[in-house]
Amino acid sequence: MRHGDKINNLGRKKAHREALLSNLAIQLITHKRIVTTLAKAKALRTYVEPLVTKTKKTASKEEIMHNHRVVFSYLNDKAAVKELFTVVAPKIAARPGGYTRIIKLGIRPGDNAEKAMIELVDFNEIYGNAVNAAAEPAKKTRRSKATAPKKAAEAPAAEAATEAATEAPAETASTEETPAAE
Repeated sequence: MRHGDKINNLGRKKAHREALLSNLAIQLITHKRIVTTLAKAKALRTYVEPLVTKTKKTASKEEIMHNHRVVFSYLNDKAAVKELFTVVAPKIAARPGGYTRIIKLGIRPGDNAEKAMIELVDFNEIYGNAVNAAAEPAKKTRRSKATAPKKAAEAPAAEAATEAATEAPAETASTEETPAAE
């Protein structure tokens, strides 16, 4: 029975699965997006997001070095660790979580497996990133309930005033013409 077993084993033994996820994480960090199967993308998300979170916690020099070593123990690639701490970390510093996005791409023709693209969210120029959103102030969309009835009450009054204004010149024009005609 698999009660409480939430990990997707991906049809592999533990060592093979860890090597697979490590290699996928290295490629994701290096290229910022990769295409793989949906199951692997979902497993990779749970693997890589805690590593990205470790790049943000920088209280002291000892803690920084400790986080470098912990991330290196998962990735075993100096270039990927350097890329993660120097390029990715500054971009995701303001983001509270959710560093990856999975987009389904359909099925693979050979074996009918669901394909998906997993990418780092802040490195996608199509959807816009948090830096651009932070530069522009957010628009306020809240309106108080007190102003809504006033606008509703003003609208019929304004319409009545415009109708009265348009009718009044017509009446004065017809009264002026009548005496001139006599």
